[in-house]
Amino acid sequence: MTAARQSLTALSMMLALIVTSCNLALAQKAYDTGASDTEIRIGNIMPYSGPASAYGVIGKTEAAYFRMINASGGIRGRKITFISYDDAYSPPKTVEQARKLVESDDVLLVFNSLGTATNVAIRKYMNEKQVPQLFVASGASKWNDPKDYPWTMGWQPSYQDEARVYAKYIMKHNPDAKIAVLYQNDDFGKDYLKGLKEAFGDKAAMIVAEEAYETSEPTIDNHIVKLKAAGADTFISITTPKFAAQAIKKAAEIAWTPMQILTNVSASVGGVMQPAGYENSQGILSAAYLKDGADPQWDKDPGMQKFIAFLKKDYPEGNRLDGATAFGYAAAQTLVKVLELCGDDLTRANVMKQAANLKGFVPDTLLPGITINTSPTDFAPIKQLRLMRFKGEKWELFGDIISSSLSN
Repeated sequence: MTAARQSLTALSMMLALIVTSCNLALAQKAYDTGASDTEIRIGNIMPYSGPASAYGVIGKTEAAYFRMINASGGIRGRKITFISYDDAYSPPKTVEQARKLVESDDVLLVFNSLGTATNVAIRKYMNEKQVPQLFVASGASKWNDPKDYPWTMGWQPSYQDEARVYAKYIMKHNPDAKIAVLYQNDDFGKDYLKGLKEAFGDKAAMIVAEEAYETSEPTIDNHIVKLKAAGADTFISITTPKFAAQAIKKAAEIAWTPMQILTNVSASVGGVMQPAGYENSQGILSAAYLKDGADPQWDKDPGMQKFIAFLKKDYPEGNRLDGATAFGYAAAQTLVKVLELCGDDLTRANVMKQAANLKGFVPDTLLPGITINTSPTDFAPIKQLRLMRFKGEKWELFGDIISSSLSN
């Protein structure tokens, strides 16, 4: 063989190897609509207006977190395009926005959209389209149904589990309590109320008064007056932030001083307790799974230091006292973890597969001892809580971590 022919043969072999390597690299990458070599398109729906607009902070925090990820190179070189729309906490509007995200904006998934009734309105559509409805921002127990809705997964603890924790606390510390319940007249309020009654069991008669309110009501003052008139000495407020603050203020105005229990979704210092008045909020009980940005005990905590650094550099308008900020940060961090686990297989099926295989993941703002765990048969990532009591200008944790398995 001549030298020239040897060179040509060697060159041909090199070219063949290059082509083979390229083909292998291409074969290892898999994309669905919304993903490519350079981009990952994520949809989101938030109540930036309307009765639950206080939660809009979550979407703004997530947008800032993804900008931070992009500034540091993205996820395996892919930049996140975060498309977030306002639904004003209105289910019909949620349906409209979900269709826009999936059919016009071509997102890979819809992430952390807020609200129980609003997410119920799009769950069937998302599953029919086989688009992940991932880490729903609602504690309804129905998000943990991988058999019937394999494309929908929750994120935060179940409302029913949280309600059971409160019921157990009341039965232990005040077994003769006369309980008044204010609840939002939708899937959020009803799911929570169901958990309460199931936990009380044959002692459900302890609930002497129930008042349901509509999110369209400008004020819930009249409901608070009725609950006081029922002679209750214990008040459970199953409310979103606007109405939670109103309830605390009105109870103080009419000199009603029951033991108050406030659902976790409205336990924000900056979003509820401060507007309601610190002087009116003393002694209120709730439960937590996230660190409180108002609590100096976390000042030297490595995770909280990362969170504060993020606020200073990437989200300076963010309020560390608002629990929704810590929530949005942790949820966004969880999604980034899932996308990293996906590697170069950014198909919708693989997104759900990785989301259903999280083991011991700990976002920076989760309380110590609480971890995120999922499986193909368990779509409830967070199942642990700690009780807390409001004192001064912050929440004080007490007792041990309570898992849902212990609160049933």
